[in-house]
Amino acid sequence: MQQIFNFIIRNSNRLLFLLLLGISLALTIQSHSYHRSKVISSANFLTGGVYEKINRVNEYLNLRTENDELVLENARLKSLLFSKQDTAKLPLPDSVKGVKPKDIIVSKVIHNSYNTHENFITLNSGANDGVKPDMGVINSLGIIGVVDDTSPKYSTVVSILNMKSQINAKLKKSNHFGSLTWNGKSTGFVQLEDVPRLASIRKGDTIVTGGQSVIFPEGINIGTVENIYKKDNSSFYVINIKLFNDMTNLGHVYIIKTKDREELINLENKEKDE
Repeated sequence: MQQIFNFIIRNSNRLLFLLLLGISLALTIQSHSYHRSKVISSANFLTGGVYEKINRVNEYLNLRTENDELVLENARLKSLLFSKQDTAKLPLPDSVKGVKPKDIIVSKVIHNSYNTHENFITLNSGANDGVKPDMGVINSLGIIGVVDDTSPKYSTVVSILNMKSQINAKLKKSNHFGSLTWNGKSTGFVQLEDVPRLASIRKGDTIVTGGQSVIFPEGINIGTVENIYKKDNSSFYVINIKLFNDMTNLGHVYIIKTKDREELINLENKEKDE
């Protein structure tokens, strides 16, 4: 307390000057409209800047809610697209046909491994949401993997970055099929094996899911041809595919149940038994 008094005594002249200056400024502003308008304008500028920054913070904090709303809207639009029928006037070569809106489950990746040879993804949707093993998982860019197992609230997915994964795929411009695998080397590339050498293939050609799978509908994007080679003097090509998806950065996904899947499985099992 004594230090405060000493400070006031030492700077009494300066403090008195500042006090008188403040009083004179206040009287000047009150008695002159021009000065008063300038002060109000400056105050509005300062408070406006503060409010703008506060609004930016609020918008940032609300991004998660807005993102969830956009994902749900995107799922609804995809449902409409999936349920459209083929027509001669409106061909939809890039759409996924035969998938009903009720067969689409929106989910979110809560864990994603991509640095081993057998990578798995965990989703925050499970049996309670209608998820079952062997359902296909995609997002807006392409395929993600296949559901492996479920619990009431969660499910695990065999990533396409899993050396045990095998998915039927084909060249989009033709009906040349192959088996989609991963050699365990790069997270940005997968391989399409057993493609006949008669197939006409060029760098940049699009690879999509084939129609021989009971997991994925035909025509879902996978990636583009990066390069082509033969494996062990085989009569078939191996195609190195650059993925559309960044498998190291996944968010919301769509779990889908393909049309008539159970019927196809029962028919195939019946043929095996015979």
